[in-house]
Amino acid sequence: MSLDTKSGSGSSIGSSDGPVGDAFYPLYEMLFGENSDFVAGVETKLAQARMTDPVEMYLSRALGIGFLTGGFLWLIGTLLGYVLFATGVVEVGLILGTRIPSETLLWLVQTLKIPALVLVTGVVLGSIGFGMGFGALIAVPYSRASAREREINMLLPDAVSFMYALSVGGLNQLEILEAMAQAEDTYGEVAYEFKNIVQETEYFDTDYRTALRTQSMETPSDELSQFLTDMLSIVNSGGDMEGFLDDKKEKHMRTAKQQQELTLETLELFGEMYMTLSLFPLLLIIIMVIMGMMGEAKTTMLYGTVYGLIPILGVGFLVMVSTVKQDEVGDGYLEPAGSSDRLKNASNDSLLNLGLIEMFTGEYSVFDRIKSREGTHETKKVLKRPHIFFRDNPLYTLALTVPAALVILVTAVASGSAPTSIDGMIEQPVWGTFIYVYVPTYIVVLPLTVFREWNIRTRTAILSDISNNLRKLSSANDTGLTLLESFETVANTTSGKLAYEFEQIHAKVNYGMNLKAALVEFNNKYHIPRLARTVKLISKSQEASSQITAVLTTAAQASENQDDIQRERKSRTRMQMVIIIMTYLTLLAVMAILKTQFLDVMAGLGDQAGGGGQQGLTSGVDTQMLSLLFFHAVTLQAILSGMISGYMREADLMGGLKFVVVLQTIALGVWTVVG
Repeated sequence: MSLDTKSGSGSSIGSSDGPVGDAFYPLYEMLFGENSDFVAGVETKLAQARMTDPVEMYLSRALGIGFLTGGFLWLIGTLLGYVLFATGVVEVGLILGTRIPSETLLWLVQTLKIPALVLVTGVVLGSIGFGMGFGALIAVPYSRASAREREINMLLPDAVSFMYALSVGGLNQLEILEAMAQAEDTYGEVAYEFKNIVQETEYFDTDYRTALRTQSMETPSDELSQFLTDMLSIVNSGGDMEGFLDDKKEKHMRTAKQQQELTLETLELFGEMYMTLSLFPLLLIIIMVIMGMMGEAKTTMLYGTVYGLIPILGVGFLVMVSTVKQDEVGDGYLEPAGSSDRLKNASNDSLLNLGLIEMFTGEYSVFDRIKSREGTHETKKVLKRPHIFFRDNPLYTLALTVPAALVILVTAVASGSAPTSIDGMIEQPVWGTFIYVYVPTYIVVLPLTVFREWNIRTRTAILSDISNNLRKLSSANDTGLTLLESFETVANTTSGKLAYEFEQIHAKVNYGMNLKAALVEFNNKYHIPRLARTVKLISKSQEASSQITAVLTTAAQASENQDDIQRERKSRTRMQMVIIIMTYLTLLAVMAILKTQFLDVMAGLGDQAGGGGQQGLTSGVDTQMLSLLFFHAVTLQAILSGMISGYMREADLMGGLKFVVVLQTIALGVWTVVG
């Protein structure tokens, strides 16, 4: 087992030799044998999840937590059974409902029925509690192993490209393994798998062939397992490692495109499912309105459909999409081993971080004065250009907008402008909903959306021509220019943001900065995971030589592969987004027509009849209340449809905020006319 326990998945839960595990270890020995398949499966998942607990103590602790949870719920169930059955809250005779002819048997049943029901209630709840406690702890390693498998499979194509580039750059097999083990800031869980291999060889005196074989059996990813197995065969046979990595690079690039295709096809299926599911509450509402007109009013069912069923369907669908949609792995920051304090402080974008001066305060008073002046300077810079600050830190807009929204709400309630009761909301459905829902949404969400979109577009603009510029760098380097001279040549012959950054890198190195540090600073300025992987590949390869034409060509191929995947993803998800939005607009139109052409007309006929036959059809209908429920239904549907559209497009919930604002505005405009 590796000495390293650091991982993005976490390590262990509690201490492996805690009192709960020790107390229930004898029970573990009674229940599980030495050759138990269940124990072997849990042990494998613990290793794959990088959890350091011995399987015996982990299962002992799981049994203990299960029994403690089950015991607590058994006690609750017993008390609940006593309250329900012994005190007469529930009539026991009605539950049994059977005639017993024998007096002896009748006496026995009457004597035991209440204790038996109390006992059964306690046992049922206790069993549920044990299953919840034991099952929750057992599910942890399976969940973490699955999450690690997903991340490894996503990063493996780029990791193989990285290893191929290092091989082309002249590194031998061991150096490639060590470089991958040190790249956890870029390749995440893939790097941790290789770190296990390196640590096995360093700390346990294991040859790296055995370490490769062991890790191929312990990794949660079948793709990485196959890759390590194939690499081991090349190592054992003394084959061409560079050619092997080149073949694997092409294979995993194709695999990434195939996986993307499968994901997009699944999302298309989900889009069609959502189109059907989102119309189900509408049909239910129409049915219940008709039942209300016939005198079979079910107001609670209407409230349940609007405030319960619609959110449940939307959130459930969002969770279902999240199980398929692949989000970007990593935060995009590079923190190479042995990096300078300047780089470490640059990657810390905290509002209160003042940079390098933070390391020297407290020792001499002059540094405290410098820190004070630096704080004043940073404050003035924020006040002079607040839009730039909020562009770089969109979430900080909440510090201003949330209090502003609360002040407006409190003022509206205190002045009597906003309705403060359900009857008031029914009388003013549009105005009340506007005050309580739409005003806070516009105040809080709109600035956050604007600055977030500005932030993303500013940062991702660097990727628009990265593939072409990498090709140009490769061509310039192939003519004999050093990497630094290649940066200058490309900067002078092209335009755009990336050319400007190349010029900045060249200038920094000329003024004495290390090229690797300049590349890391450039990456951390934009902190995009895809860019980080490219910069990592170049910065690592240039340490061995300035002639890295093949490495730059590999980086360009990997970037072009990502461009193809991104274009396909945007094209296909755009169709799903259009389906979801059109489904919402259809639902909004049907609700508006139902309100104006059905409810209002029927209510008008009832008023004209003055207690006649038509009044019987509308006696169970409160059109104002239904108008409020309809408006709230389309408002909730706008929020959910917007969030789902954004998540399908960007794999980020905040990406749906712009759609929420637009769809809510459409709903408000329509209901202002019809409501």
